[in-house]
Amino acid sequence: MDAFDPSAYGPAFAALLADPPLSPLDSGRPDAARQPFLAALACDDVFLPRRVANRDMAGACRAGLWLLFDFLDESHALSQELHNSEGAYWHALMHRRENDFSNSKYWFRRVGVHPVYAPLQAVSRDLAGDAPDSSAQFLGTNAAWNPFAFVDLCEASLAGRSPCEALCRRVQQCEWQFLFDYCYRRAVHQDCATS
Repeated sequence: MDAFDPSAYGPAFAALLADPPLSPLDSGRPDAARQPFLAALACDDVFLPRRVANRDMAGACRAGLWLLFDFLDESHALSQELHNSEGAYWHALMHRRENDFSNSKYWFRRVGVHPVYAPLQAVSRDLAGDAPDSSAQFLGTNAAWNPFAFVDLCEASLAGRSPCEALCRRVQQCEWQFLFDYCYRRAVHQDCATS
């Protein structure tokens, strides 16, 4: 995936994603100004000019958008309805943000090896060049993405045992972007090659 381009997802999503937040590692505070726009996502018209071809993937997009704006309960409710790897992935991200790290790992085990892991590892390797601590060294040296080690790094950063919070937030943002793009393309059966 090249640079994240909100306009690639149609006008409704582009409006929401025009200035995406750099989400905190914790639950954050729901962005009340975005709530009406997020509630409108229940209608398939938000995917226009494209047509929804895969309802589960459309639901996965919705779960991701609620999570992006710190509505963890709404994201959780949507991801629980999805019985696929993407639902498990959004579920894992939500629990990581909720700081329920063992539950996040449970859901990552249900994800298995996901196609976004390869590009996520590549971008994390680049970002790890700025790692302020050896606890994040795995980001630059692992051959494959390790979601469990990243959960541990987020936990250590939040507990003050690692000075890597800013790095974790940037990696988390890339992870969100890769997963959202993956789900969106499958929701509308757009070119599904992972880039």
